Amino acid sequence: MRSDQVIALIDCNSFYASCERVFRPDLAKVPIVVLSNNDGCVIARSYDAKPYVKMGEPFFQAKAKLRKHGILAFSSNYALYGDMSERVMATIEAMVPATEVYSIDECFADLTGLTENLTQFCRRLRARVFQCTGIPVGVGIAPTKTLAKLANHTAKRLLSHTGGVVDICDPFKRDWVLRNTEVKEVWGIGRRMTAHLRAMGINTAMDLAQADAWTLRQKFSVVVEKTARELTGTPCLELDEAEPPKQEICCSRMFGRRLDELAPIKQAVATYVGRAAEKLRAQGSVCKRMRVSIRTGMFNPDEAHHAQGALVELPYPVCDTLLMTRLATDAVERIFRPGYRYSKAEVLLMDLRQPGEFSEDLFALKQSVSCDRLMQVMDDINERWGRGTMRAASVPAAPDWGMKREMMSQSFTTRIDQLWKVKS
Repeated sequence: MRSDQVIALIDCNSFYASCERVFRPDLAKVPIVVLSNNDGCVIARSYDAKPYVKMGEPFFQAKAKLRKHGILAFSSNYALYGDMSERVMATIEAMVPATEVYSIDECFADLTGLTENLTQFCRRLRARVFQCTGIPVGVGIAPTKTLAKLANHTAKRLLSHTGGVVDICDPFKRDWVLRNTEVKEVWGIGRRMTAHLRAMGINTAMDLAQADAWTLRQKFSVVVEKTARELTGTPCLELDEAEPPKQEICCSRMFGRRLDELAPIKQAVATYVGRAAEKLRAQGSVCKRMRVSIRTGMFNPDEAHHAQGALVELPYPVCDTLLMTRLATDAVERIFRPGYRYSKAEVLLMDLRQPGEFSEDLFALKQSVSCDRLMQVMDDINERWGRGTMRAASVPAAPDWGMKREMMSQSFTTRIDQLWKVKS
């Protein structure tokens, strides 16, 4: 681990809300919230909406409050957010030596070895991202990942003073940030851990940095010990440039309405298999086993409850949407019970490997080359013309059981029929 490393954390500001504003200049000064699946609760807020709406607040309870303060609500548009994320990350990757994408709206960047002024460089990076994508970002610069997170938090908290960039490689600046940051704001310190640390008299990030690392390890875990060491400037967390393939892939959705018939549930499961298989192929993996499950709503005392799943052993390692769909819908027939009102289905792909990693005998079946080509063509068409353009025949284009997204914006960048139109 290099002791002279410099890490930057680049984090999009109110990402979902910012995506909604990119193609709607009229919303630049309008507070925005974004809702979860089926417009259930608030999962994202613009800065000007945060004083009025809590994260996770149910939408039906917040409606009057939103109207009172002129806050607009949008259904989640994950296709738009995912595409905008890729554009942001591609812009960053073109300017720095190496990156680690940490989530949909943030990434770490390795700035080690850059000779120019890092604050000025990151201001140029910030301006470049905004010019190319319309998404504002904050940048924190530090010797370790944990400190970079704190620097980024400070850049956003004191935006008017920092201009969105904070460099705490200098020990004096680092100590100021540590003294003026509550321990609950440290990366990896959750609510319960905060309570334990405060009981020990550790209230600020500086208190945690000065605590005995070995005592923290014995009392809590090696993770907390590493966090404390990182706060002192000792790197303990590597920059992972290549994200490892997922060991499981899950696609799970609530239906837009309760379903009590077999046919629409099979359609839903076929839809989820298609999405999961698409993710499987994107990471170059194949699957040998999957689990299909359905359940009713579990919290209404006036409804009968039922939840059941089935394990499906695939005949050979596959990424074939059609074969997986057929076997998954056959499993639904086995676990469906008449008389229940189902609210959710889930498809979980397990036992994932890279092609060639499975131990096979000479005569074992395997996915055909023609099937590989068909799946590649399907993915290419859907990438160019929009998800769902080419799909299994059992998957409807506009199902009446689909998620409620009555306030969803256009898919400005992922559907050719919804491109941004500028009137002269």
